[in-house]
Amino acid sequence: MLDFFFAWIGQAQFFLDYLKKLGQYKNMKSIYLSIIILVLCVIGCATGGSQQVQGEDFTVTLDSPYVTIGEFNAQFIRGGSLNALAASRVTVLYFPLEDAVCLQFNPQGMTYYQFWSRTGRQLFLDALASYNEDFETRNLPNSRNTRRNYGITRGYLVWQQYDFSVQASGNMDVQLGYTFNNRLPYFTINQMEAQFIHRNIEGYNRDSQIITMFFTRAQAAEMAELIQPQVLREAAAYLYAPRSVVDVSYDEY
Repeated sequence: MLDFFFAWIGQAQFFLDYLKKLGQYKNMKSIYLSIIILVLCVIGCATGGSQQVQGEDFTVTLDSPYVTIGEFNAQFIRGGSLNALAASRVTVLYFPLEDAVCLQFNPQGMTYYQFWSRTGRQLFLDALASYNEDFETRNLPNSRNTRRNYGITRGYLVWQQYDFSVQASGNMDVQLGYTFNNRLPYFTINQMEAQFIHRNIEGYNRDSQIITMFFTRAQAAEMAELIQPQVLREAAAYLYAPRSVVDVSYDEY
């Protein structure tokens, strides 16, 4: 990329020299300096604005054993609205074989199973701690692109509209940050697009929608409690604990 910009500078210099010969510009030094500043700004945005995505791609099958951990409330953009929020219940499931936490939710008639790896869960906990600190110190600028301020992780997504429809699935980025809605701050999970390519049906490929979950600090704390490592270990132990079989066909007296 740097080679490209330096080559571009060379072409710009050639063009300005040509204009100078034609007598079009007198102060060529200031113009050339302006071009250099512009190019350096572009390079800075291109190299400094990117974030490293944490975690690797993984998959989860919904047929794997799982245990329900609990539920919490979050807000989603209401259907047909630009920024009005509507509260919805989110169910937390844990899949011990894949060590994946699933957030199941159904905004606007589409069911999503959003899976988090161990790396992603830790990033969520760290991001929430950073957000709480920024909130307490009033260090939350109301600017653009804050929905990924606290990091990006890889996730896995399954989505379908009806129980009998094909389940689409794919990996996607999950951004952690915050945003303002009606002048109020919210901690956010920004679910980016996942691409699904059907193996057997040609032309059945599809992309998921970008979905943002909005949290008050209390709601985010609820989710944080449900995905704590100790909670998940206890849930997995309960799932695989031996059960005694009781014959209920008669009553002992």
